[in-house]
Amino acid sequence: MLRILVIEDSPVGMALTVAALEDAGHVVLQAERAAFGVDVARREQPDLVLVDIHLAGTDGLQAARLLKSDPLTARIPVLALAAFAIRGGDAEARAAGCDGVVTQPIRYKEFAAVVDAVMRRRTLASR
Repeated sequence: MLRILVIEDSPVGMALTVAALEDAGHVVLQAERAAFGVDVARREQPDLVLVDIHLAGTDGLQAARLLKSDPLTARIPVLALAAFAIRGGDAEARAAGCDGVVTQPIRYKEFAAVVDAVMRRRTLASR
């Protein structure tokens, strides 16, 4: 079970993502805006952050940059949420500090594989 912060401004996207994560047994923290999500990450220190790329105001890639540049949150893995595959989007997300990209709506098997890979890399890096 992981504590996962979801930063998503679409009520439908949030509901679907939270439902998938809770059904998988994870504890979900929620934020509708990037700035609030960064604050929650600093305070709560989740195991993983999922951030929608297309947030109103500060976008998800900028939120990822903020998380990765802050010593309090730099070690937390960040996965970008994208409503659809965007050509070059994966490279752009990685350049912003994201550890991977998950396409919405979340497909459990694909999501689980990405989370497992990210968490394995984090465990190996902390040794």
